[in-house]
Amino acid sequence: MTTSGEAAHMSEDWWVYRGTGVPHPGISELPPAPAWRTFGAPSGPAGHPAPPPAEGSAAGTARRLGRLQQAASYRADEKEVQLVNLALHLRRPLLITGKPGVGKSTLAYAVAHELGLGPVLRWPISSRSVLRDGLYAYDAIGRLHDAGIRGSGAPCPDAAAGSGDAGAPAIGRYLRLGPLGTALLPWSRPRVLLIDEIDKSDIDLPNDLLNVFEEGEFDIPELSRLGPGGHEVMTADTGRTAVVPDGVVACAEFPLVVLTSNAEREFPTAFLRRCVRLDIEPPDEQRLAAMVAAHLGDGIGTEVQRVALIAEFLRRQRENGAELANDQLLNALLMAERGLADSELGRSAIHDVLLRPLNEG
Repeated sequence: MTTSGEAAHMSEDWWVYRGTGVPHPGISELPPAPAWRTFGAPSGPAGHPAPPPAEGSAAGTARRLGRLQQAASYRADEKEVQLVNLALHLRRPLLITGKPGVGKSTLAYAVAHELGLGPVLRWPISSRSVLRDGLYAYDAIGRLHDAGIRGSGAPCPDAAAGSGDAGAPAIGRYLRLGPLGTALLPWSRPRVLLIDEIDKSDIDLPNDLLNVFEEGEFDIPELSRLGPGGHEVMTADTGRTAVVPDGVVACAEFPLVVLTSNAEREFPTAFLRRCVRLDIEPPDEQRLAAMVAAHLGDGIGTEVQRVALIAEFLRRQRENGAELANDQLLNALLMAERGLADSELGRSAIHDVLLRPLNEG
């Protein structure tokens, strides 16, 4: 198997994503979708907007800037690059499984960064998540309140003309597309949608996603019943809106959907059949060192300490079967470099608290 360092120096003719972390216009080289995965008009016609600028602009928060730096430094190995490209070419979701902290989510950000696909649309999953959460949310009560339904009877000044909802405010102020709904808008380039920890979902959610994945569109009844025409609604991109024609959100190009799983449950066969499946193994010493450098800098003056802690982290995983997440290593190194490792008590805290295995009671 080619290592992550070697992958950056390789490139196959059919690769769009190369795993180098260096932005490039390779998405323009993506061939047309297979006939069975073609949706709406081809990508790129006039009227299809480009994705918004990537996170990390002057308006970005420090957390987003850190995430961008992590994405830029991520080096995918050959297997990861191959399977990301399969998902891109086939327009199929990419299901990534692996232990917590191995970089499943980071891969989605790395692809978006390298291919210039805009901010990643993230949908974190819980046991209460349902399909509607990812598609859109409609604040009907807020709209009724603003319309003065409770007795004022005065028409609302921003009521949508011809909406069939006389006296009510324009519906778009109260309807926001979710991450999945925003990803399915007709963009000139596919967006990246991260459905994080799908294995935490209710048993029905994977099957509920199948129809949307197959059709590449969905209906918003609250808009459809207003009749023909476009309605401007809010999106999951902060401060941005989109026009939804005739109450239907339909993609021009299927998004790159990345689903992550900690392998805590099995999925229906019908769901798995429609996904490209990638298992990510725990990182080796080289990848851990690159990850640490991305988060904590070059570590000038602390190289020996870093090497020792990374070696201990890997030894515990290999010899003791300890479940350790990468963020535990980052926490340990951060505090070690801030002086915690200067005393015996501090070193004990690093090893017994910060690097305590997740599978230890």
